[in-house]
Amino acid sequence: MTPRQIIRPQFPKGYADNPASFLMWEWVAAQLDEARHFWLCTVRPDGRPHVVPRWGVFLDDKFYYDGSPETRHAQNLTMNPNVSLHLENAEQAIILEGTSVSAPKPDPSFAMRLSEAFRAKYNALGYSPEPTQWDEGGLFVFTPRQCLAWTVFFENPTKFVF
Repeated sequence: MTPRQIIRPQFPKGYADNPASFLMWEWVAAQLDEARHFWLCTVRPDGRPHVVPRWGVFLDDKFYYDGSPETRHAQNLTMNPNVSLHLENAEQAIILEGTSVSAPKPDPSFAMRLSEAFRAKYNALGYSPEPTQWDEGGLFVFTPRQCLAWTVFFENPTKFVF
């Protein structure tokens, strides 16, 4: 994924007044590839937030995760696909915003890549899906719209726009 714009995020005076550098997207992408745990925030029909931890993989510039369409977060997506996705580390933060929807049945070659990526990350934790895992649904895809990231908040806060 290549950001079409890399800019400084806007903060109130006194937060990060004299940043010294920008992050590179390659660093962010590596963190997303390596991370095992993500926090997904959806919006309930009444406007309240709903946050859940998710396992997932970044492939072809999108985040794929799975789960039952009956879960609260999946039901929320049918009403409002706008979500945020965060990594666990607040000191070296990566905060993505975008949309998430139910993914169609993946074609066999992509299903194999997806299965292999999940296995590489989660097999040791007891999760190793077969390529046919998502034939009947239960796969979701998050497409980022923007990303805020930093390794030292006052030195390099960076906004990537896609």
